[in-house]
Amino acid sequence: MLILRRTALAAGAGSLLPAASDRIRGGIIGAGGRGRYLTGEFKEIGVEMAAVCDVYEPNLDAGLKAASTGAKSYGNYRKLLEDKSLDVVVIATPDHWHAQMTIDAVEAGKDVYVEKPLAHTIADGFRMIEAVRRTKRVVQVGTQRRSFDLFQQAKQVIDSGVCGKVRLVNSWWLNNTSSFRKATLNGSLDWKQWLGNAPAREMSAERFFNWYWFWDYSGGLLVGQAAHVIDAIHWFQNSTYPSAVTASSIKPNIPGAEVPETATMSVEYPEGYLAIFTLGYQAMRYAGVNDQLEQFHGNKARLDVGRESYALYKEDPKAIDLAANPNVRKPGSFSGAARAHIRNFLDCVRTRKEPNAPIEAGQYTNVVLCMAMESLRTGRRIRWNAQSRRAEA
Repeated sequence: MLILRRTALAAGAGSLLPAASDRIRGGIIGAGGRGRYLTGEFKEIGVEMAAVCDVYEPNLDAGLKAASTGAKSYGNYRKLLEDKSLDVVVIATPDHWHAQMTIDAVEAGKDVYVEKPLAHTIADGFRMIEAVRRTKRVVQVGTQRRSFDLFQQAKQVIDSGVCGKVRLVNSWWLNNTSSFRKATLNGSLDWKQWLGNAPAREMSAERFFNWYWFWDYSGGLLVGQAAHVIDAIHWFQNSTYPSAVTASSIKPNIPGAEVPETATMSVEYPEGYLAIFTLGYQAMRYAGVNDQLEQFHGNKARLDVGRESYALYKEDPKAIDLAANPNVRKPGSFSGAARAHIRNFLDCVRTRKEPNAPIEAGQYTNVVLCMAMESLRTGRRIRWNAQSRRAEA
């Protein structure tokens, strides 16, 4: 059983009260598929998932079934945050709600596990950082590769310097999505609350079930998948904010979609390297061990890091077929990454240490993703102004 010593908000500095230890109690905001998955993972580790919030009745009902016995139900997340018995909150809503919910949660004295991407705008990301640091709460961004032992091993390889100078990182993620999810609304939906700060629109089942593909709520799979890959590149390269981002795409090939499923982003960094990420979601399907890759091209060696693999290829201009050493492949192992990331978060809830994916790391990636969205929509190269903390064409 995981134990938490409750934090004294008034004491500041994240100090711990000498009160009796309690079991960690959590609440989930957003009980769709990802939210229910995380609910199960938190429960498996020992958290009592005591509250569930969703604006769509069928999701709320399903979330209550996934949660702990006797969990309270909420149709408004602010009411959930008023429950002083909750220690942690998990946020698994559409992207455009991440910022305000995280800010409200830390203001209410909760520690937060928030799904990636961190936010939907650059300004929202900085608002989140200010709130988290002022309230001294623990916030873990859901970029679980940072807690995955295979990625941690690969990070040690590149940190050893064996690759030499890395000036180019190539990366991609391939899969196939051919159409929207076809579904009808089968229960009450608080559409106004779901929209939040997004533009007012008539209730739409198509938008509700396929929000990923609309600019109002997300940057699509280009943002959703790049959130993981760009974050890993930042981690391996010890990078923060970019210098500039240029993105391009073909028109969407999924009927009804605003956001393209086939696109690329080119990210320039002040450390003197270029990172390329390509999304191809009308490609053929691959096994998870082969569907994505980051290649760190050094002047002495190349490190390839996949979802469940890493391989180091040392320079040998005479070799026709390069041999990798080390060459590690663990198909099926990525299923443990999320649980390891949750464990890290809960350990930090107890100790008040920094988690593996802190709020600032989430913002470094969020800035790249927001700049990529702006580049796609304007057709321009977007530069980062570090002094004003703004993206500029």
